[in-house]
Amino acid sequence: MAVATHGVANRTIWNEPASEPAFEPLDIATDRCKGCELCVHVCPKHCLAIDESIVNALGYHPIRLTDAAACTSCALCARICPDAVFAVYARPKDV
Repeated sequence: MAVATHGVANRTIWNEPASEPAFEPLDIATDRCKGCELCVHVCPKHCLAIDESIVNALGYHPIRLTDAAACTSCALCARICPDAVFAVYARPKDV
């Protein structure tokens, strides 16, 4: 643990260890997505949606993961996608 003092007498602040980045079960190649929504309809947890806030180089609104915690890495999205935009990762096992 690192100790940092900030010029305040008799006050020590303990820095918490850096937290690991949140697990992302999907890597989506949004530059290739044509927004067909097949993955949205096949997702059993309903955690995919069209991202209407951006347009990719192909002129489409790509897909985005709306809830990483809900995703089970079942890979149904990857199996149905005609453009192979998904890379699916399994959750790390708790030790």
